[in-house]
Parts: sequence; C-alpha cells; structure tokens
Amino acid sequence: MADVPATAQNIEADPDLYDASDSSIGDDVSTYTASITSSIERYPIENGRRYHAFKDGSYIMPNDESEQDRLDLSHQMFKLTMGNKLYLAPIDIPARILDIGTGTGIWAIEMSDEFPDTEILGTDLSPTQPTWVPVNVKFEVDDLEDDWTFQHQFDFVHCRYLAAAISDWEKLVRQCFEATKPGGYTEFQDYNLRIYSEDESVTSEHAVRKWNDLGCGACRSFGKDPEPGPKIQGWMKDAGFVDVYHERFRLPIGPWPKDKHLKTVGAWNLVTLEDGLEGMTLRLLTQVLGWRLEEVHVLIAKVRKDFRDPKIHAQLDL
Repeated sequence: MADVPATAQNIEADPDLYDASDSSIGDDVSTYTASITSSIERYPIENGRRYHAFKDGSYIMPNDESEQDRLDLSHQMFKLTMGNKLYLAPIDIPARILDIGTGTGIWAIEMSDEFPDTEILGTDLSPTQPTWVPVNVKFEVDDLEDDWTFQHQFDFVHCRYLAAAISDWEKLVRQCFEATKPGGYTEFQDYNLRIYSEDESVTSEHAVRKWNDLGCGACRSFGKDPEPGPKIQGWMKDAGFVDVYHERFRLPIGPWPKDKHLKTVGAWNLVTLEDGLEGMTLRLLTQVLGWRLEEVHVLIAKVRKDFRDPKIHAQLDL
C-alpha cells in the first residue's frame, strides 16, 4: 500500500449517513443514482430543440423526438442502400458486439434478432434508447471519445454516422482496434457530408451549396470532421487492422435518378435531410458562426427548395 502524502488529508465521512438501527446506505446510493440520472437527462433547450446534457456542446445535433425519428429513418435508408443488410463484415456468430454512438439503439436491437445469444452493448451520449429491450441488449451513457474502459474485447465493433461528431478520429479507430478481439471485425458506416453533383447541376449560386459550405466549415472550426468517410480506410490500416475493405455508396438527394434503386434511396435521403435540416443547421450557424435565428430559417427554406428541384442532381457519399 502506498504511503499517503504528508500534505494529504483523510476524506471526512458524512455522519448523517450513520444510523444505529441500519448500517446499510442503500437508500442513499439510490438517491445519488437518481440525482446523477436526473442530471444526465436535464436536457438543455436551444431555439426550440432539445440537446443532450452529458458533455453539453460536444455534439451539434439535437436528441429530441424529432431527431430520434430522423435517426430511425436514416437507419432504414442505410439498410436499403446496402441491400437490406445491417452490416457487411463477414462475421460468423459473435459472442460480444459493441455499438458505439448507438443513437436510438435500433441497430443493436435489430442485431439481437439476428444474434439472440450474443451480448450486445450500445453506448451513446444520450439515454434515449427504449426501456424495454431484448434480454441480450444493454445500453450505457458514455462518451466514445473518452478513454475506453471495457472489461472485455468484442468480436464485432460497429460505428455508424459519426460525421461531424468526432474530434480525434485516429484515437477513435485505435480504440476500436484495441477493443476488437484478434480475428474480429470493426465496421464503420459513415458519410462524406460534402454535397456534389456529377453533372455540375449544383453550382455556387445554389443555396444548397452555400449551406453545405457553411455547415462543413463550421464543423471544422468546431473541431469536427464532416468528411470522414473516404479517410476511414487509411485510419484503420494505420491503427493495425488488416484485410480492410472499403466501398462507396452514392446517396442521391431526391428521387431524380432514373435507376429504380437509386430513385428509392434518393427519396429516403430527401426525407431524412429535410427532417434534419433544422437540427443540422441551428446550433452550427447560431452558436459557431453567430447567425440570427431568422437568417437561419430563411436559408433553410431556400435549401429545402433546392432539394426538391428535379433539375438539381445533388448527392452525398456513404
């Protein structure tokens, strides 16, 4: 046992906890647990939208019901884009799965249907996941950018939709590597949030280009990378992963493509983007760039008009 420094003082015990008739402090623990839970769920409200309370300000998006609905729509769009699959990694039957940034928990819950005997842990800044979940699924409030302290390694680590949310991607990927069992897999599904067109129908004159440039620039000034998608392959190799596979999916914005599959994906993408326009824009433009709320709403209206213009063939990459 290490010596206590001479300048250190012993921690004084709270005498009010002592009761001659009961040596247990279970009730007090319950009180403090309830207090901590309450502080995590004491969500701040900005411009009519609700944001997470744990490490407030580290994530730009809201966590209210509207955003949760949008995340569930995005989940369905991801599956549709990837051929109705939850993942692409060639996993067998994993004993443990980690889903970081789990959001509403919908991916983890659907994975439990496919792997009912697998322990599945989902972590997120906000405790917005359902209370009633399959017995093999557990959710915890955690900041994935902190040092990880998991007691076990995982056969499969899943990370999705973290664009504009991460300050240190290299550290995140290294922690994924360290948390993955030898022979296991880590899979990232993420965006390049840079909007473009292959036929130059998106120009500098369009509101969607201005909005995208402002948003991506604000994310970078906020210390968050809005375009991680094409870089993840290199980060994984640098971290020590082998057999790294990378695939790019095009996500049209709107049902303008002739191809039936891309038309459907584009329609889903339009819905998710329109539903998320306010949440994606408010905190960045008002807090980071100093815009007035009225200015933001005017820009959003113009962007929505561009999204619905069939002559503008905008798209993103997944």
